[in-house]
Amino acid sequence: MKEKERSADVKQLALAQAKKYHGKLEVVPKVKVADRRDLSIAYTPGVAAVSLAIAKDPEKAYELTTKHNTVAVVSDGSAVLGLGDIGPKAAMPVMEGKAALFKHFANVDAVPLVLDTQDTEEIIRIVKALAPTFGGINLEDISAPRCLEIEQRLIEECDIPVFHDDQHGTAIVVLAAVFNSLKLIGKTIDQVKIVVNGGGAAGLSVTRKMLAAGAKHVIVVDKVGILNERDADQLPAHHAAIAKETNQEHLSGTLKEALRGADIFVGVSAPGVLKAEWIKEMADKPVIFAMANPTPEIFPDEALAAGAYIVGTGRSDFPNQINNVLAFPGIFRGALDARARKITLAMQIAAAKGIASLIPASELTTTNIIPDPFQENVAKVVAKSVSDAVR
Repeated sequence: MKEKERSADVKQLALAQAKKYHGKLEVVPKVKVADRRDLSIAYTPGVAAVSLAIAKDPEKAYELTTKHNTVAVVSDGSAVLGLGDIGPKAAMPVMEGKAALFKHFANVDAVPLVLDTQDTEEIIRIVKALAPTFGGINLEDISAPRCLEIEQRLIEECDIPVFHDDQHGTAIVVLAAVFNSLKLIGKTIDQVKIVVNGGGAAGLSVTRKMLAAGAKHVIVVDKVGILNERDADQLPAHHAAIAKETNQEHLSGTLKEALRGADIFVGVSAPGVLKAEWIKEMADKPVIFAMANPTPEIFPDEALAAGAYIVGTGRSDFPNQINNVLAFPGIFRGALDARARKITLAMQIAAAKGIASLIPASELTTTNIIPDPFQENVAKVVAKSVSDAVR
């Protein structure tokens, strides 16, 4: 079956499933309410004892309520998958799906919340007001650059972990793929030249993960070309900030110029923007991660024909799928288990190392650098890596 036919088939099945079940989630109580005694324990008067214990010591909410294992999946519907600004009601199926993945892969209870506002201050106010209910907040499908401020403010102003998966989930899995690719090309992260194409939320997060992991030679390319500190006064604030941390040689030009001598290309940008002839000008054994979806920056067969050594995409029908489901369930599982107040950069680097470790050296090949999401113990390994980093 061709890709378009396969995609159409999946969409029809998804519609049929949604209609049959009226969504992907339900609420199931852990306790029974079969008689008056059960009722008195689950609700009044018994519940008063639980409430008073928490009023005396608010930290007991983690022991006595669902807070310890519950995450809110919050979106305003402004940047949904590859669909764009489709609004909160249309975003709900995606948030339900994310919640289902949380439960399946890491036994985290997740509640989808879609907000009928795109006002930055209002979103921050609403999420802060909801925070006592949850052990963590997963921000989802909020457009850039608003998502940057919303996440940062909530991290600073909430006492529970806040994580924008569109920024960090993919970036963590990319970093895991880079760790394993480096083993195959025989270089260390401080030796390689890395080009990140796409200066949006995901691209900036990829870049910062690379720098935090020890990369010394990173160039970010956006629609305006190579981001250069010398042009800072002409760049938006988020691009000016990353330009100061990257492109130490102050290169100017386009993606073509940036790729000369580069070891690794990371694309979080647009379909077809990477030309095969540019790969020929990269370093020996070039690594290509073309993750625009559903059409990548370059298709794997074309990249390999041009000399690429390792190729990864965001698609499931090619080897080396960079899939953020490898990261977010285990990250929240680890953060909740350790009762972390924040998901720090160190925790994210630890998660990437945990994901990379799931491919043993004996199984590492150019078409097997990243584990399958259904590989046993992915979330457990990531969760332990994260909770160990907290402790």
